[in-house]
Amino acid sequence: MFEQLIQAIQRHDTIILHRHTNPDGDALGSQLGLKHLILDNFSGKTVYAVGDGAGRYGFMADSVMDEIPDAAYENALAVILDCGARHLISDDRYTLAGELARVDHHVFCEQIAPVEVIDHTSESCCGLITDMAMECGWNVSLTAATLLYTGMVTDSGRFRYDATNARTFQRAAFLMQQPIDFNELYRCLYAADFEQMKLRAQFTLKIQFTPRNVAYIYTTREEVEQLNVDTFTISRGMVNVMADIKGVDSWVNFTETDKGVLCELRSGKYNINPIAARHGGGGHAKASGATLRDRQEALEVLAELDELTGENP
Repeated sequence: MFEQLIQAIQRHDTIILHRHTNPDGDALGSQLGLKHLILDNFSGKTVYAVGDGAGRYGFMADSVMDEIPDAAYENALAVILDCGARHLISDDRYTLAGELARVDHHVFCEQIAPVEVIDHTSESCCGLITDMAMECGWNVSLTAATLLYTGMVTDSGRFRYDATNARTFQRAAFLMQQPIDFNELYRCLYAADFEQMKLRAQFTLKIQFTPRNVAYIYTTREEVEQLNVDTFTISRGMVNVMADIKGVDSWVNFTETDKGVLCELRSGKYNINPIAARHGGGGHAKASGATLRDRQEALEVLAELDELTGENP
């Protein structure tokens, strides 16, 4: 499964790692975990990790991105991690690279690179990178293990989501051979300052329901401006305030921005990915996103979610 990717890594002295914008734990974990795996197992390699800032995952090791000139891409290998669509790749200079590869676990949307390792059944991209390390018999440092484990934990919903299976725990057990500081990791993952707690409470009070009990939140551009926080915190950061409401199987968070209405769709029961795909988005079967034209299209998405619930009681 990994042969072509490994050969590409072997061919190049410079490797530049990309991932999706507004990174989560899996995007950073796979990007930085692979960086340390290459440095620890191949001599003479120069490895860079590029993209926008780590945000709330800034506690992860080596999460300050490298700043490199365009010239660094000449004859380099660029590897894109945890990203299903070109427009979501952070730093579009990957097109300057001498060779391109991708590792991803999202539902296939489009081919991005000649060399692609894709498994949408994997709980995380970090899990795929862990598989490669296991298959190759690579040395895995404490830093690499912690980074990869962090991505597995976060993208599996703390091992709660459907993609979690025996394979997931085999990967985790492999990484746990290193003395990962779980107390510190979970302290960082669950830490929230008082302002964040107040924001979540504010969004909890905004929750509404469709006739078939699809939960949703709609935040206008004016409300976004008044909140004085970034749109990512409002959009993806607040979607799961609706996650554990009894009787709610699907939920969606709409956030108005200058570029359109950000739409984060989630479900604990149904495959909502086709709805996201119909509106130019994508992701996973039960966790997808899209950028919509306007409020009218948001209402269309909401109606489709409501209909999906009615078709599958």
